[in-house]
Amino acid sequence: MKAIPIGLLAALLAGVAETAVPTRIKDLAAWEGVRDNQLIGYGLVVGLAGTGDRRQTVFSVQTLTNMLERMGLSVPPAAIRVNNTAAVMVTATLPPFAQPGTRIDVTVASAGDASNLQGGLLLLTPLRAATGEVFAAAQGAVVTGGFAAGGRGGATQTLNHPTVGRIAGGGLVERPAPSVFAPGPFRLQLRRADFATAARIAEAVNKRWGAGEAPVARAENSALVVIEAPDAYRARPVEFIAQVESLGVEADRPARVVVNERTGTVVMGKEVRIAPVAILHGALSVEIQTALAVSQPSPLSSGETAVVPQTSVTAREERARNVALQEGATVDDLVRALVSIGSTPRDVIAILQNLKAAGALDAELEIL
Repeated sequence: MKAIPIGLLAALLAGVAETAVPTRIKDLAAWEGVRDNQLIGYGLVVGLAGTGDRRQTVFSVQTLTNMLERMGLSVPPAAIRVNNTAAVMVTATLPPFAQPGTRIDVTVASAGDASNLQGGLLLLTPLRAATGEVFAAAQGAVVTGGFAAGGRGGATQTLNHPTVGRIAGGGLVERPAPSVFAPGPFRLQLRRADFATAARIAEAVNKRWGAGEAPVARAENSALVVIEAPDAYRARPVEFIAQVESLGVEADRPARVVVNERTGTVVMGKEVRIAPVAILHGALSVEIQTALAVSQPSPLSSGETAVVPQTSVTAREERARNVALQEGATVDDLVRALVSIGSTPRDVIAILQNLKAAGALDAELEIL
């Protein structure tokens, strides 16, 4: 994996600290009732080239038998042995205010022991919501993002995940989505609950429409802002909502440091503050090597060949490097100081963990 130089990280953090761009309300919150709905269904994929379910998967045969009976063909389940059919689970997301006839994408995943869905055709499958009501139907050719090549008992090669596929526009909405659009008051739900952000949203809306009148917006809690449409927009709620979403506010974000130890990634915001502290960081490496030497007896002697292990231990300790941070130091100051002594991202992770343990890091440390 190619790592980003820590010097570039310091430059990026400096740029972030100097600029504060207002965020649209549309990107911070969503309207209550305007939401997606998850759909799920069970169906059959046919037309597979011998890569479908085997005899161990009983429900795919039962499903095929029931489908044939509805078409007027009666076949005993024990007499069916089809390797070109696979039982699948079908999922989709119903967007808000979707009308009958709207096309949506669907995802198809094998529910049995099929090895590949490439080239398969999904038969007509009803998609239901959590209430059990059918809101859409799916059908079409399955496109997988990978493939599996090879035969039984021979070499095989698999790319990506061939047992999951997608049908672009394969779902057809049959009934309107259960979205709620009341005439008012409107309720704005913050995606990340924060009292300061909720108060700033209400202040921005009142500054735009509440001058000389009663406030049209109020923050009920850290995650909900209630907005009453002005009289001029009573008959035009869509235009009012569009203008509210375009307003910009400065979102208040908590001081947080996110660390991914598996990839060596550190993400820090400009709000992070560090107490006056001195950091002394060094590295001790111990290397143990074992070489196997073969001892051969002399020719025509009664000796035996023996393997003699030869072990060597080497210890190397680097010179300790120190960093001193003054009162009011920021994460930018920390990164620049660590860059000056040649620290790596792994060193930064270890130092941040120790700063948090010492109580010198005024931020939440989240380790992924």
